[in-house]
Amino acid sequence: MTIRVLVVDDEPRFVRLVEANLLTEGFEVLTGTNGNEAVQKAADEKPDLVLLDVMMPEMDGFEACERIREFSNVPLIMLTAKGNEEHRVQGLNLGADDYIVKPFSANELLARVHAVLRRARASAAESNESVLKHGELEIDLARAEVRYRGEQISLSSTEYRLLLEFARNAGETLTAEKLLEGVWGEEYKDEKEILWVSISRLRQKLETDPKRPKLIQTRSGAGYIMP
Repeated sequence: MTIRVLVVDDEPRFVRLVEANLLTEGFEVLTGTNGNEAVQKAADEKPDLVLLDVMMPEMDGFEACERIREFSNVPLIMLTAKGNEEHRVQGLNLGADDYIVKPFSANELLARVHAVLRRARASAAESNESVLKHGELEIDLARAEVRYRGEQISLSSTEYRLLLEFARNAGETLTAEKLLEGVWGEEYKDEKEILWVSISRLRQKLETDPKRPKLIQTRSGAGYIMP
């Protein structure tokens, strides 16, 4: 089945360049020029992946990402300006699965796209066990659904994979490098920023007091653990 990618950016030349690279890989490409179109097409067309620029007219990429996350867990990559750490962190905090810093090469674009899609497929394919339980945490692997203290928790595909990594290694301290390679892939082993933000998002969704986490704890100088 052809994978459909929605590319949204207000620079037509940039959109055509990204579209050409994706078409060579066999993807079907949908396009948009502003945040309103991003939200509308994500809802109507149900793409398999969204590439979303930050700086756009009418509705910027941050608001569009937040709106999309209200109704969809579609894998989403933010396109950010070079060196703008604040933009990268804000996008991840709003539920983006990854970011690419402009300008980027075709190889980097395709590597990131394939990595995010690979994680999404892995999340959907988890079915070796029916339900993984750890204390009050339940992960339904067949449905990729999470419940904590009886409440269903909505997670992006990346957040789900990260939580699953902790649950399957409960009681073991996991280094940042091991988590990055296990969840994102070997090419992400130095991308600690994306790990920090993803753990923070999980804590916001799961912990009663995210500043004093009980489910996902930090071991200073060692890594993280689900006790």
